[in-house]
Amino acid sequence: MAVSRVGPGGPPRTIALTSGEPAGIGPDLCVALAFAPPPGARLVVVGDPEVLQARSRTLGRPVAVREWQAGEAPDSTPAGTLDVAVVRAAVPVEAGRLEPANAHYVLETITAAVRGCQSGHFDALVTAPVHKGVINDAGLPFTGHTEMLAELTGTPQVVMMLVGGGLRVALATTHLPLSAVPGAITIASLTRTLQILHTALRRDFGIAKPRILVSGLNPHAGEGGHLGREEIDVIAPVIDTLRVAGIDAQGPLPADTLFNPDRLQGCDAVLAMFHDQGLPVLKYASFGVGVNVTLGLPIIRTSVDHGTAVDLAGTGRALDGSLREAVALAIDLARHRST
Repeated sequence: MAVSRVGPGGPPRTIALTSGEPAGIGPDLCVALAFAPPPGARLVVVGDPEVLQARSRTLGRPVAVREWQAGEAPDSTPAGTLDVAVVRAAVPVEAGRLEPANAHYVLETITAAVRGCQSGHFDALVTAPVHKGVINDAGLPFTGHTEMLAELTGTPQVVMMLVGGGLRVALATTHLPLSAVPGAITIASLTRTLQILHTALRRDFGIAKPRILVSGLNPHAGEGGHLGREEIDVIAPVIDTLRVAGIDAQGPLPADTLFNPDRLQGCDAVLAMFHDQGLPVLKYASFGVGVNVTLGLPIIRTSVDHGTAVDLAGTGRALDGSLREAVALAIDLARHRST
């Protein structure tokens, strides 16, 4: 599977980066990016400049802050400087100490970034990790970035895809108990998932004729119905219908052999039926540099493939590879979508 990027060129892009859970490593990663800003784009951190500057001092890498104003030209940002779309934390932030009182602040940074994308001020959104537990501890109903972004943009269905290690792996279901997965895979939902994946590969990744491998749900893709009928009753009929409509999808294929290099050489993405069917392979191939992409949104959104790592906040030991890849991919997707 070839995962290529478009080359440099075209007008600079303005990329919004939410700073994530303030007590976690999100601010650390923003500081790291300030000293090696991405080429061909202006990065605007959405968050509290005081939190970012305090964390930079803790890390021994003090940064300058420029307050970003909507409508500014996407010029480059000097190394050692952060352009910041200001959202203020509710209470003081201490690295490594979760504070439910700042949960509203975290959600406000996401909302502000999405609104900036919708208004055209930002070309794409990159999100640093948030802590679902502390947000829920604050009494706020929050199940994750993906669900919030879908609600803010009025998107009825989105698809989670991870990119890394030469792979693109999308999911038919995401964070569900394993017992709930079969019931969540319906003809309607799987059809829409494959349509969203096909459209995104064409529009955002620049693949003229995407080729998608689709896994089965059961061992050996159901073994002709002896190990389950989801492949016969749902997955195969959906694939057959979409192939008539011009979508090049192949399957259902046994998941244990689907990731064979010979198979992958002839495809552009894999659609796995559930989270731990597809992502262990991708994360083995790209741990620390994988990127989460939300497909189906009217805006471009990428994210890191890891959590808040509260225990590493302010220590200087947080690795920024995944965030750098997420920013680079967001820039590429924005270029593709504008052509």
